[in-house]
Amino acid sequence: MKNIFLNTLFLFVSIITFAQTSDISISVKDAETNEPLLGATVYFEELEKGAVTDFDGIATFTEIPNGNHIIKISYIGFKTIETTIDVGTQKEFAFKLESGGNELDEVVIQSSRSTRTVRKIPTRIEFIGAEELGEKAVMNPTNISMVLRESTGIQMQQTSLSSANTNIRIQGLDGRYTQLLRDGFPLYGGFSSGLSILQIPPLDLKQFEIIKGSSSTLYGGGAIGGLINMVSKAPDEEPTLDIMLTQTQALGSTANVFYSKRNEKFGVSLYGSGHYQKVYDPEDDGFSNLPQTTSISFNPKLFYYPSEKTTFWFGLNGTYDDRIGGDITKIESGENGIHQYTEENLSKRLSSQAVYETQLDSVSSLNIKNSISFFDRKLTIPDFAFDGKQINTFTEMNYQKSANKTDWIFGANLYTSDFDENDNATLQRDQTDITFGAFVNNIYDISDNWILETGLRADYNTDFGFFPLPRVSLLYKNDSGFSSRIGGGLGYKIPDIFTEEAEFINFENVLGIDKSSLEAERSYGVNLDFNYQTRLFETVGFSINQLFYVTAINDALLLNSTDNGFFQFENATDEILSKGAETNIKFTYKDFRWFLNYALIDTKLNYLAGNPQKPLTAKHNAGSVLMYESEKWRIGYETFYTGKQFLSNGTETTDFVTMGLLLMRNFKFGSAFVNFENFTDRRQSRFSPLVLPPHDNPEFPEIYAPTDGFIFSVGIIIKPFGNEDDD
Repeated sequence: MKNIFLNTLFLFVSIITFAQTSDISISVKDAETNEPLLGATVYFEELEKGAVTDFDGIATFTEIPNGNHIIKISYIGFKTIETTIDVGTQKEFAFKLESGGNELDEVVIQSSRSTRTVRKIPTRIEFIGAEELGEKAVMNPTNISMVLRESTGIQMQQTSLSSANTNIRIQGLDGRYTQLLRDGFPLYGGFSSGLSILQIPPLDLKQFEIIKGSSSTLYGGGAIGGLINMVSKAPDEEPTLDIMLTQTQALGSTANVFYSKRNEKFGVSLYGSGHYQKVYDPEDDGFSNLPQTTSISFNPKLFYYPSEKTTFWFGLNGTYDDRIGGDITKIESGENGIHQYTEENLSKRLSSQAVYETQLDSVSSLNIKNSISFFDRKLTIPDFAFDGKQINTFTEMNYQKSANKTDWIFGANLYTSDFDENDNATLQRDQTDITFGAFVNNIYDISDNWILETGLRADYNTDFGFFPLPRVSLLYKNDSGFSSRIGGGLGYKIPDIFTEEAEFINFENVLGIDKSSLEAERSYGVNLDFNYQTRLFETVGFSINQLFYVTAINDALLLNSTDNGFFQFENATDEILSKGAETNIKFTYKDFRWFLNYALIDTKLNYLAGNPQKPLTAKHNAGSVLMYESEKWRIGYETFYTGKQFLSNGTETTDFVTMGLLLMRNFKFGSAFVNFENFTDRRQSRFSPLVLPPHDNPEFPEIYAPTDGFIFSVGIIIKPFGNEDDD
């Protein structure tokens, strides 16, 4: 009886002890400077619980079970710590991180389709993290153009003064050769491409992943120039609420709200954005440089976690966007005499995303995803309207398996696109495309220093046939901070009418795609880059990346005039050849960071006599960004140089320099900021006219420089759950 009592008492005490929990804090500092590290990640692997350090470098946790726990502490640019702590014996822990390793060593990139970190992926991937995204969201809270415009080798090409329609050019290639993804879904393109980046606010995004050069093996047709994958924020145990309010001197008002939270079984994220821009005319020439815009976006997501190994989430993305530009008098007072010209874009977008991912065992996983995207747009100018609806669907299943030295990915997908022009239109340019695809990708560790990646995709389009798409990349890395990648692959693009040339003339008198006479565009490309990172004088961090690239496009889609006043698409008789180099240099010293970049873009149209440079493509571009970041302040000064360009008629433009200044102060409630964008007021109207007479039926020259000029903005970011300074 006595033994039974003692055993029962021992068991009871053990249960009580086991059930006890503690609230703890973990301090993370720079081992060299002893300064707190803001934004370091602290993660309990067994508990699947994580937190990010605050301005004091402290991460706090509640109700951690007493006992030994393995934690992992990581921060970009520092060596990761994995160690064991004994919760219960103490409640405060302190760690110091040492500099070293590749800056992006701990960043896992989704667009690679692999769970490897950047340092171990042979494909060259550029990463833009949450910190830089936050800076760009302050500079432009309405859309992602600021994020991309300041990336080396990427150009935002505006195609319309009145509507501000803009396309993304990577390494001198038209926007239709860039595949724009969100969480791995190809949601933006076709009829919506000229408006796509104008309708994606940045506040609910946590990172950008950019692959330059052909990426069709990974994601199918359209990624000839490259792909940009935007990764959304996911809910965590700790609730997040961000409220951003911004006002510009150009009478633009923007509100963004993001909320997320999860528990053991369910999670939710809610995002909403509203933007109103009054028509803006800095030249006082009677025509708008910024259109009158009303834009509303929403993006709710629901997450379900049936087990620790399985996640299912479903999201909706909706946008209503109405922008009207042109004659100021007509916009504000109605048509009157010579005041007749306006361009209006009314668009509505609704898309769904569903993802099921599960860990089958310790080395393999299954991922199933589907999206349906609906886009309704009406473009109206005097005496003409282009009106249509486009429905795109994307379904994919992939299986991943990892071994000691090799990773495999097998997958298949179905992509459909259906454009239906209004039945009242004179030219019926409806188009339906169906593409089936299957792919396999392998990453193999040849040794500690050499990693090989190979892949093969086979796509079949019901109208244009079969596309075999091989790719190969090789990575060399060592422990002294040097690495190099070389890779190449093939790509293709199915023809449609939504090109920059067609959009420039508002699709008026543009004939539809003749599938019986046109060939799909095909490409090949090669990238070679070198990376080196070290410390200078023990206090200055230094890194450099040098890229060389070549991309060639055969059977390029051209828009040519006919004898009867129409425009029809034809295949080019020779290739478009884009080659060049990109240089990125970074210096760090305590709270200062200095980025320098240069891009040489040599894009030749070999199908024209003399192989001229592609119009509206500056051969030389350079930039400098100086940042100061402390616990309380973030100050950024930017300078960007754009070299001379050629217009379609052969006229050479002037080069120009733009400058920007950002001031941001962190408080306990959040942050306040002011931004001086293009404060030297460089705009095209200072070099050449933006509008040519007659006033009632104006002509608009090609756009090669900023049109809006200096924009001053002021705003606040409110974090009810969040910021803490050391006051």
